[in-house]
Amino acid sequence: MTKQALWTGVYPAATTQFAEDLSLDLAATQAVQTALVDDGVDGLILLGTCGENNSLEPDEKLAVLTGAVEAVGGRVPLVAGVSELTTPRAIRFAKDAEAAGVDALMLLPCMVYVPQLAELQAHFRGVAEATSLPIMLYNNPPAYRVNVDFDTLDALKDVPNIVAVKESAPDPRRFTDVHNRFGDRYTVMAGLDDIALEGLMLGASGWVSGLTSAFPRESVALVKAAAEGRWEDARAIYRWFMPLLHLDAEHDLVQSIKLAEQIMGRGSERVRMPRMPLTGARRAEVTRWVEEAAAARPTQALAKAA
Repeated sequence: MTKQALWTGVYPAATTQFAEDLSLDLAATQAVQTALVDDGVDGLILLGTCGENNSLEPDEKLAVLTGAVEAVGGRVPLVAGVSELTTPRAIRFAKDAEAAGVDALMLLPCMVYVPQLAELQAHFRGVAEATSLPIMLYNNPPAYRVNVDFDTLDALKDVPNIVAVKESAPDPRRFTDVHNRFGDRYTVMAGLDDIALEGLMLGASGWVSGLTSAFPRESVALVKAAAEGRWEDARAIYRWFMPLLHLDAEHDLVQSIKLAEQIMGRGSERVRMPRMPLTGARRAEVTRWVEEAAAARPTQALAKAA
């Protein structure tokens, strides 16, 4: 494992790149990963929502993981998303991801089925017991229709490798409530782009980010300014970034983020169905926001972070 500490700094949810025929483009995917690391991010989330986890076949998922280990392994922590339909499939994938050489897992509830809390807890526990890797639970009630509530976190305190929570509930009070309830038992990362600074101010250890894929230097500068207590600089970057950060809370976030990557020369907007590239007024709107952001980068704050 990399010597760099887990769960601190900026972790972009890296995209998976596709060729014109929508086959997996592993070389392009590795190029995206390498460019993000070269621009200073502190870790990578592989096969998260923006990595289109559920649009990939099992062999493609493993190809993305082994390709990332080959391209940037040892430079930053690599965290694999575990997003499967059933607990046995999630267990198999967690074992395969560990064998592929990633450093940690980001564990989601089972897809489609909305579990009772006892089922959710059993799912998390079952996957954790099948691997030695450290695990970050992913709490995103709007997307997955289940809340990783305090009773669940209480019930899992005895599972030693469940160590962190990606907090994507659209309520910044959760950061304080988790800290007050659990102290340092769980590391908490901000997981929703448009409350990222609020999370960092309230004690989040870092930021799992979507829009970092298009603007990595600005994201790194934002987190660095917050860590150093330069709140005026942090606010300046955040206010500049906010029109784009709101995209992370929309259902078409993957298409929007990949379009932003393409405009910034960092990847392709190609996505797999059921997603389709943005068109019409929505495409024009996102394009305008990205181009306006690119033209008005907060250079003074970036210079201080360099």
